[in-house]
Amino acid sequence: MKKVAVIRGDGTGPELVDATLAVIKASGARLELVICEAGSEWWSREKGATFIPEETWRVLEDSDCCLKGPTTTIPLPGTPKSVAVSIRQKFDLYANVRPIKTYPNHVGPLGEVDFVCVREATEGLYSGIEYRLDKDVAIAIRLITRNKSTRVVRFAFEEARKRGWSHLIAISKANILKVTDGLFLECAKRVARKYPRVELEDLFIDNFAQQLVKNPDRFDRSIIVGTNLFMDVLSEEASGLIGSIGMVYSGNFGDDYAMFEPAHGSTPKYKGLNKVNPTATILSAAWMLDYWVRRDLRRRFLMQPRR
Repeated sequence: MKKVAVIRGDGTGPELVDATLAVIKASGARLELVICEAGSEWWSREKGATFIPEETWRVLEDSDCCLKGPTTTIPLPGTPKSVAVSIRQKFDLYANVRPIKTYPNHVGPLGEVDFVCVREATEGLYSGIEYRLDKDVAIAIRLITRNKSTRVVRFAFEEARKRGWSHLIAISKANILKVTDGLFLECAKRVARKYPRVELEDLFIDNFAQQLVKNPDRFDRSIIVGTNLFMDVLSEEASGLIGSIGMVYSGNFGDDYAMFEPAHGSTPKYKGLNKVNPTATILSAAWMLDYWVRRDLRRRFLMQPRR
């Protein structure tokens, strides 16, 4: 039986997670669900070095994966990094994946779309390397490494292969960020040589952003991959094509662990009103179940004796 750490989160998170747990129970899935605390509401009561209490870290380390409700991140210097970023960095969940696909009977004004955003989720401007040099100057370091760029691009190409798609777009601003995005694109082109059936295209982030609201069907059946901040922003823009970010589910994948969560925030102003759509949270849980079925099937296949 799989053990799942369940973080109910902040704001509307608990009610969304409760709705999702009801669906999981009705599905008959055999899971050990361990409810955990994490987020700014817990931190405001208890304080601590992170938004995640020590007992929750222990549950996370002892579980097979995590189902996380939306949490609130306080936008003030000196407060902890977000729950999601903390877990991604702790468990090296380097690929944040957000499918963008039109729901049945809910076609947006720009038509139907179907593509996947893959975001490097452990470095870039979200590395948390910031300094206040004096009262008037602050800097942040955008950390880009060959290893992490290579593996997230490889993940994106594998996602294209699994889906039977033949187009992958690498997002950058390499004409301005010549060194950091230059390294990212260098890694993308090197990985692309091993996937001759998938075409690699590179686009500048500003070009991609305007095309996304001009002719989004151009990206159908494509994997879009990029660095942390760029893909966070672009996937949120893309969510408007299918309704809102409240409709987008996501998975965060490493080599040995995964976290599933809705892509949207905790919307505390709606807390307790039961008016926020739970679709993204429920679909995140569905993806979690599918993830384990596929991993188990793959493990059994690899363990079969070769003839």
